[in-house]
Amino acid sequence: MDAVRVALLREVLAGTEWLGATRRFAGALRASAVAHGGGLLLVGTPEYEPWHLAAHLVDEAAWSGTPELAPTLVRHAARASDPAHLAVGLGRLAAARRGETLLVVSPDEPGAPLLERVHDVRRAGARVLALGPGEGELTAMAHETLAVPEGGELDLDTVQHLVSAGAGENGVPSGRGRGWFRDRLSRLAESLTAPPPPRW
Repeated sequence: MDAVRVALLREVLAGTEWLGATRRFAGALRASAVAHGGGLLLVGTPEYEPWHLAAHLVDEAAWSGTPELAPTLVRHAARASDPAHLAVGLGRLAAARRGETLLVVSPDEPGAPLLERVHDVRRAGARVLALGPGEGELTAMAHETLAVPEGGELDLDTVQHLVSAGAGENGVPSGRGRGWFRDRLSRLAESLTAPPPPRW
């Protein structure tokens, strides 16, 4: 989903609680990552890996000039032979420390092994955010939660688009509106159509 579609979705959602809820959660995510200079870890479940959210956050980090938003995707079945950005396994959670942020994305309550790891991450002093069912042990452990009930108005994938876009925008002065959006699209178009830098 590109910036134009996100903007259209936001217009459709105007007046609902989703717009404010996703922006608040995105603001908490951004504030936590930026305050400590990065250290954003992103993990899902063995059945649901949020690689799409990871890619969008990397894009938002670049577009907003906020490198701290670029996450480390922690995978359950990572292999050493995977590309570097996909090769980080669950052992990374054991190394999490104060100042880092863990974002857990799951359509359902995670299983006991992941919940134990999340508990250890929190006990080590890292901040825990949860995007998912909104009830259960994960919600109780998380410092910030955005509930996305199954069968609700929005699905988890759509909410992730809103959160990533919001995380990239929260550092922008509050006077934004249609002019700000056009400026952002213009900058994006310029970067995509600019000739490559000369090679010396």
